[in-house]
Amino acid sequence: MNPRIVGIGTVNPPYRVGQSEVRELVRAMFDRLQGIDRLIGVFENTGIEARHFSAPLEWFAADHPFAEKNALWAETALSMSETASRKALEQAGVRSEQIAAVVFVSTTGIATPSLEAHLVQHLGIPLSCLRLPLWGLGCAGGVAGLARAAELAHARPQQYVLMVAVELCSLTFVRNDISKSNLVATSLFADGAAAVVLGAGSGPEVIGGFSRLLPQSYEVMGWDVQPGGLQVRFAQSIPNLVVGELGNLIRDGLASFGLSALGVGSWALHPGGAKVLAAYREAMHIDEHSFEASWCVLKKFGNMSSPTALFVLQRLMNPLEPIPAGTPGAVLALGPGFAAEGVVLRW
Repeated sequence: MNPRIVGIGTVNPPYRVGQSEVRELVRAMFDRLQGIDRLIGVFENTGIEARHFSAPLEWFAADHPFAEKNALWAETALSMSETASRKALEQAGVRSEQIAAVVFVSTTGIATPSLEAHLVQHLGIPLSCLRLPLWGLGCAGGVAGLARAAELAHARPQQYVLMVAVELCSLTFVRNDISKSNLVATSLFADGAAAVVLGAGSGPEVIGGFSRLLPQSYEVMGWDVQPGGLQVRFAQSIPNLVVGELGNLIRDGLASFGLSALGVGSWALHPGGAKVLAAYREAMHIDEHSFEASWCVLKKFGNMSSPTALFVLQRLMNPLEPIPAGTPGAVLALGPGFAAEGVVLRW
């Protein structure tokens, strides 16, 4: 029997800022970037109204060493992970002692022991649980983590699995990097956490997951480690890749489950940005209605990296119009590698 998604909890940090506020600060900090008056217009093209950050906006106007950023990441990410997990457990009606495994996803900070070791003890999860931390998957991490959690739940049909994705993208900002990549990143990325409980119960059934890696595409997205922290690497070619080679790989992933893009009745698409969503529409011929949840999450929260697709999935699980039982669904995100990660559902 395949596991079901029986609970989802989400949370954001307290500092909510409008897109225009961020734009003003970035305009001042990037004033030495050639063509800044033209490039700053990217903020108006994102589809984002507001985002949540883990520090007040003025904090980003000063330099902060990597150690300080990482310490703030560890503290804030753990707190947010606990809050999201408690929400998911409550929605699922599952007690923490029923959790047999924890999958923990994050790429915006580093901790050893990894944060789920703390999370397990904060929540009262059995210390015998299986722990699986996943690092380096970026925006695709939430979907990949969901797939791995479903595999663990399938092997433990009498128990439950908790999956957590948390990213504090704002804390990776390197102030002295005035590159175009960093400018685009400041217009898109934000902070958030999502937790999912999988097991027996009511909710969409997880049929399985797929992963497709685009060969020799390491430079499309990732980090470069600098004295100031994790410096973003962010290519402008991502939408073109979705329409071209990556679109073919996504179709191949769906086909491995006997599905075509037109056969998917419900999409939870990671909103990497307005151009990425437009590329999905062109490549997969997805109808406008299927983009509503993704556009709404992008508008209200921005791109939170790995948790974002799970925010979209949560919105689909609480719709004004319920998705008909038996409808095939897909959760999809792109990330470093460059790669596509997908999960196939049955509602």
